[in-house]
Formats: sequence, structure tokens, C-alpha cells
Amino acid sequence: MFENIANLNFDFMDYIKDLQSHPWQIVTFILDITIVIFLLVYFIKVAKKSRVWQLLKGIVLLIAITFISNLFELRLLYFILTSFMTYGVIALLIIFQPELRRALEQLGSSTFTKMFGIDKSLRDKTKEDIYKVIIAVEELAKTKTGALIVFERDIKIQDIIETGIKLDAEISPQMLVNVFVPKTPLHDGAVIISNNKIIAAACILPLADDKDIAKELGTRHRAAIGISKESDAISVVVSEETGKISIAKDGTLIADVKEDALKRILIKNLVTAKFGADEKKQKISKVKEKIIEKEMKKQEQNEKND
Repeated sequence: MFENIANLNFDFMDYIKDLQSHPWQIVTFILDITIVIFLLVYFIKVAKKSRVWQLLKGIVLLIAITFISNLFELRLLYFILTSFMTYGVIALLIIFQPELRRALEQLGSSTFTKMFGIDKSLRDKTKEDIYKVIIAVEELAKTKTGALIVFERDIKIQDIIETGIKLDAEISPQMLVNVFVPKTPLHDGAVIISNNKIIAAACILPLADDKDIAKELGTRHRAAIGISKESDAISVVVSEETGKISIAKDGTLIADVKEDALKRILIKNLVTAKFGADEKKQKISKVKEKIIEKEMKKQEQNEKND
């Protein structure tokens, strides 16, 4: 085992010498190191979320003991440990096969696909999340379950997030409906959605105290208006009394919003407002390219005629 480590050291030194004689190989060396570090960091992240992490700590301890036993010439202990390591790897692959398979699936389905742009665009993801929220809101409205969902936009509301319970969960209709079930720990307060995730629940929002707000409006509606006044956040409210859906934006409450209208408002403010500018630029550049192409063709045609 340690003979192999010695050989590895020797090979590595040769590699460094080779780099000195061929400076252009430094680029490949940097790339090599970057990939190894990336894979190590990713593996540690995945391992921490499973029982493999405890196993890794045990392996590190065994390696340390093996090294010490060889250093102090504890031959029997060294023989047992090196024998275990030889056959233990195969045993570990069999025992932890589900975890290893899951890690490889995650690596293939998320990290590399995102790196090479194969993953869904953020625009499409935001649209999908809006549809999920609407499904949840409609379900809550049917059962007259009070709810308050806030979409954070450009102005950050970290102070509001800190008043609640951090979740950092993927957006799903089931999750949102479950949060607002009456008499559960998280139902009272607002859910904050930011960066395509449910960041926190049971958050306390500032209440609007304007005299022109209708007296019949409950605490949720006042909170929705309050946060929309203090930031550019958009709030969706489900009334516990009537089951009607309202939306608050820029300090204004739009009451009794139907599903189609809710979808249009959210997509306009959360998708089009954020990603629309880039698309317009792309369209303008395409139009310019077409105009330039036409002008070039005209010039070529004129030159031929001359």
C-alpha cells in the first residue's frame, strides 16, 4: 500500500518536472487540478447528506491507524488492516451500492447538465413555479384555508425572512398546501419565495395602517399590502372567510382575482419583467442582422448590374 503511495509521489514529481520543460502543459495541469477539486467538493457535499459520511470518517481513521502501525512496525496490526482494505473496498461497494448509484444519478442529472446549459432555463423554471403556486392557491381557496405567499423580487427582504422558519425547499403545490393547514406550527404567517425556492414560512410582515384601506380587510390582507409598500415584493392572499384570492403589488390590493388573471399578473411581473428585456435585445439584434443582410445583398446585386 505505502509502496504505491511512494510510486505515486515519484510519478507526481516527474509530472512537475515535465511541466517545467513544457510550459504549455500548465494549462492542462490547472484544468486537471480544477476537475479533481470540483469532484472532491461535490462528493463531500453528496456524502454529507447520506450515511456514507460516517463511513468516510471511519475510512480516514483506518488509514491513519494503518500509517501509524507501519511507522512503528506493528506488523500484525499492519497486516490485518492492509488485508481488510484490500477486500473491504469490494464489500463497501456492495453495501453502499444504493448511495453510490444515487450520487452518480445526481451528478449526471444536475451538475453537468447545468454546466453545459442542458438544464431548463431559469425563465421556464420560474414559469413552472408560478403554475405550482397557482395550483396550491386554488386548492387553498376551495377549502377556505387562509394563506399568504410573498414573492421576493429585486429588493431583498432578508429581515422579514429572519422572522420566520427557514425551509429552503423546492416549490411544490403539496408543500404550500401543507404549510397552511390550520393549527400546524407554520400556518400562521407568510411564506417567502425567492430564487425559485420556498425560503421561509411563518414570517411576520409589516401591516399597512392607511386609513383608506377597507375595514373588512383582515390581517393577511393588511400584511400583503404592507410588504408590497415597503418593497417591490408581490403577495398572494387567500381569504379564510370567503376563500377569495387577492394580490398585492406596489401598495395596491387587487381583490377577488380569478385563476387566469392571477397567472397573467404573476407571469408579467415575475417572468416578463425580469427576462423580457433580454429577449427584446435578442429580437432587436436579429432584426438588425436581417437588415444588414438585405443591404449587403442589395449592394452585391448593384455591383453585378454595374
